[in-house]
Amino acid sequence: MYISLRDRPGAAASPVSAPAQAPTQAPAGAPARRQRVARVVVTLGVVSLLTDISSESVNAVLPLYLTAAVGLSPMAYGFVDGLYQGVSALVRVAAGWAADRTGRPQPVALAGYGLSLVARVLLLGAHGFGSISAVVSVDRFGKGIRTAPRDAMITASSPPARLGRAFGVHRTLDTVGATIGPLVAFAILWQIPDGFHTILVLSLGFALLGVTVLALFVPFRTGAAAAPRPVRSPGAVRRAPARRRWRALATPGLVRTVAVTATLGLLTVGDGFVYLALLDAGRFAARWFPVLYVGTNLAYLSLAVPLGRLADRVGRIRVLVLGHLPLAGAYLCAATGSGALPATISALLLLGVFYAATDGVLPAVAGRLVPERLRTSGIATAQTAVAIARLLASTGFGLLWYAVGPRSAMLGVCLALLAAVPVGLTVLRRTEPAA
Repeated sequence: MYISLRDRPGAAASPVSAPAQAPTQAPAGAPARRQRVARVVVTLGVVSLLTDISSESVNAVLPLYLTAAVGLSPMAYGFVDGLYQGVSALVRVAAGWAADRTGRPQPVALAGYGLSLVARVLLLGAHGFGSISAVVSVDRFGKGIRTAPRDAMITASSPPARLGRAFGVHRTLDTVGATIGPLVAFAILWQIPDGFHTILVLSLGFALLGVTVLALFVPFRTGAAAAPRPVRSPGAVRRAPARRRWRALATPGLVRTVAVTATLGLLTVGDGFVYLALLDAGRFAARWFPVLYVGTNLAYLSLAVPLGRLADRVGRIRVLVLGHLPLAGAYLCAATGSGALPATISALLLLGVFYAATDGVLPAVAGRLVPERLRTSGIATAQTAVAIARLLASTGFGLLWYAVGPRSAMLGVCLALLAAVPVGLTVLRRTEPAA
């Protein structure tokens, strides 16, 4: 894997304030060589790395903390997890429109990261179900604001034929942070069994570092500048730009993709439920709980770039949809395993494969199914649909867990997902965007 601070091989490093230039193709007859990942992609990866250390150090202990320390039922935890999964959907599309309208996705992303930083401050004083739910909502609002503009910057800075690889590199750096965060939480709890406050303070520090890197080293404009507004002649009739943009955004390919991924999202319950089911079956020590996130993140870290490259070669739609099969396998391990080490490791690895095959591939698909001027909005629309679906999935699964128990609930969702994957693949068989 080649990573450079330059936008393309042989190009001089540009000032931070200058727009990143789109990568160009090598001239005819030039020797073939690998095109390096754009500077913006790497810098955004570092921002995500720092932010994920912050967020995942808290998230790694949150399911256990809420159910064991605070005393919430699985149904109440399902509500909190639903907030975590889906509240961001309320602002994703609006943030996408703002980034497309101004042609400056960086300030919009910065606002999102800043809001999550505020949530880290508020979490220091949050106690009980209500206050924790409110802080989780603030944090997820921040994530909803920042995600689509960030992914649009990656798309604009990368050649279309290598989008999967670019997102794979970003997600690799992102997952390094998501792996370090639970390890930090594990190390703190190992030394201080009730060291939750220490984890929160350290989380705040890493969040501040991430916001600083984004503010100082990512340019306001990335890729093509926003198209100038047309000049209207005197007396011209004002048209409804919002309606035109929605019509241009609702391409058949994006509509089908949103429908399929939202349906699959309804069958995607939070990782915390899988880990709690494994804990219920195996009764392993609670202090090892954060390490489960590390296992999933290591698998994701190892496979994000390879599966991104595979998606570029064999088709991103195919990898995106078939990537839900490992998720079904993880549910099966949680439903039928006895909590033994092989079943636990298999579930963690399969979750990692699922995220590597879908997390970066979805924006790579959605960003190429709409006009370039609406790229951020297209990505935000797809991510919003998935986020809302996962909110409903987590809340509904909490009720299902309460009604039939963890194993029967996991098995039911597994079977439904196995039935949905071939249907989704059939619906999207002709939707692959052009390179």
